[in-house]
Amino acid sequence: MLALVVVSTVHLLTFFARNSLALSLSNPAQSVKLSRLSQLTPPPETDGPAILTAAPTFPQFNFTQPLDHFEDTGFSFQQRYWVDDRYYKPGGPVIVLDSGESSGQGRLPYLQQGIVQILANATNGLGIVLEHRYYGKSIPVANFTTDSLRWLNNEQALADSANFMANVQIPGLSENITSPGTPWIYYGGSYAGARSAHMRVLYPDLVYGAIASSGVVYATVSDWQYMDIVRQFAPANCVKQLETAVEEFDGLLQNSNATRQAIKTLYGLPNVTHDADVGSLISSPLGAWQDTNWDPSVSTTAFTNFCAALGVPSNGTAEIAPGINVSNATLNYASYINRTTASRCPQGTSQDECFGTFNPADFTQSDLSQTWRTWQFQVCTQWGFFTTAPPPDHPRIISSTQTLEYASQICKFAYPPGDHFAIPETPDVESVNSIGGLNIADDRLAIIDGQADPWRPNTAHSDIAKGRPDTIVRPFKLLSGTVHHWDENGLVDHSEEPPVIAAIHSQEVEFVKAWLADWKPPRVYL
Repeated sequence: MLALVVVSTVHLLTFFARNSLALSLSNPAQSVKLSRLSQLTPPPETDGPAILTAAPTFPQFNFTQPLDHFEDTGFSFQQRYWVDDRYYKPGGPVIVLDSGESSGQGRLPYLQQGIVQILANATNGLGIVLEHRYYGKSIPVANFTTDSLRWLNNEQALADSANFMANVQIPGLSENITSPGTPWIYYGGSYAGARSAHMRVLYPDLVYGAIASSGVVYATVSDWQYMDIVRQFAPANCVKQLETAVEEFDGLLQNSNATRQAIKTLYGLPNVTHDADVGSLISSPLGAWQDTNWDPSVSTTAFTNFCAALGVPSNGTAEIAPGINVSNATLNYASYINRTTASRCPQGTSQDECFGTFNPADFTQSDLSQTWRTWQFQVCTQWGFFTTAPPPDHPRIISSTQTLEYASQICKFAYPPGDHFAIPETPDVESVNSIGGLNIADDRLAIIDGQADPWRPNTAHSDIAKGRPDTIVRPFKLLSGTVHHWDENGLVDHSEEPPVIAAIHSQEVEFVKAWLADWKPPRVYL
C-alpha cells in the first residue's frame, strides 16, 4: 500500500487514495502533476474497480499522543482508531492493523471481512485499525512545511503504536486490553508491513506476535528492481513489446534532433521540454501492475488493457518521419499514450504546465490539502525507493532517462530547509535497514510476500536475501503468482476465495492460534 512511475492517468486518483507508496516511484513530482491533472479532466476510458467498496461503519475513537515522544514540546494530537468487538470475549487477543501511509478509514474493509476479521473471528479477538500520524485526520500540525513535517519519521510513528498498545482504554469496554497484560497481534501490509516487523523487533514486550505482509523492510535509494519484477512476471508478449519500444525510444532520443523530435511527437508530447519527463510519462501505465488483485471488486484491469493495446510482436515497421522507421510496438505504445495521457492536457495549457516537473514552484504548496507531501517526505528523509532504469547491460522496460537525479529532484523542490529541520542530502536508509533489513527475524514474526510483487526486492524474500525455513514460530511464506499483500483482504464467504488466498488465510489462523496457545500473562511483582 506500498505506489511506479505512476499508474495510468485514468487510475491516479483512486490509486493514490489507496496507496501513497506510489509517489515514491520513478518521478514522484510527475505523479503529483498527473494527479492534479486527473482532477481537472475526466478519464478517457475506464479500467475497472480501483478502490474497496464503501467502508463499513465501526466506532471511531481518538487516542491522545504527544507530538514528540523523545522531547517534551507541550503539544499533543488525536490519533484515530476504529474497533470491532463482534467476536471479542474477555481474555481474547487484540488484532491491530496498522493503516500505514493512508487514511485509516480506507482500511476498514479489512476489519469487516479481511485479515483482521478472519483472525479476530478465529481467536475471540478484538479488532482495531490504527491510523498513522500525519495521515487521514491524525494530523498534529497546521501545515506540511519542512519544519512541520519533522516529527514524521519511523521512530516517532513506532513510538505512537507502542504508547497506544500500552495505554489505550476502549470506551465502553470494561476489560483492560493493554499490553503486555493482553496478547497483541500486529498486522501491516507494504510500508505498514515493515512497521509490523519493526514493532515486533523493537517492542517485543508489547507486540506478542506480528505479521509483515509485503513488508518493505529493506530501504534503498535507487530502486531499479521494482520495474524489473514487472519485466519478469508480466505476460511475455507485453514485455517483448515494452523492451522493443523502450529501446527505440531511447535510441531515437539520442540519435539526432530530428529523430528526438519525431519520437516525442509520435507519443503526442512534442512540447514537453525535458526528455526525462517524456520517458516517465510513457512508463506511467506500468504502475498498474502493483494494483492488480485476486478480488476483481478491488482490482484494476489497467495493466491488462495496456498490454492488449501494445499488441503482439511483429516484424512490421512504419515511417514516422522522412527516413525514421519504428516497430509496431512503438506505434501501439504511442497510440496508447496519446489516448490516455497526452490528450488529458487542457486546451490553452502548455504541455510543460501539464507534464513538466522542472519548475520548483509547482511543488511548494504546503497547506493540509497537499496530502502527497507526507509520504514523499518519508521517502526523501528515510525510505528512498526512487525507481530508476536498471544498469546499462540489463534488460529494461523503462527508459534510461529515468535517473536517480531525476527521480529525486522533488526532494529539493518540495522541502527547502526550514528554521528547525532540513532533509538529508540522500535518504537515511540505514535508519530503516539497521532494524534488520533483509535479515529481519524474530519469534512470532511472520513474513508473507508475493512472488510477483514489484516490492519483493525490498522484502525478506528478495533474491539477494538469505533463505530461511518456514516454521510455526517463524512463518516465512512466498505466495506463488501473487502481487502486493494479497492476503490482507477477504470475501464475506471465505470459502469463495481462490485457493492461494484461502490457504494463506488458513495458515495465518493456524500459526496465530499456535502462538496464542503459548501465551502466558506477565508476572506481577508486589
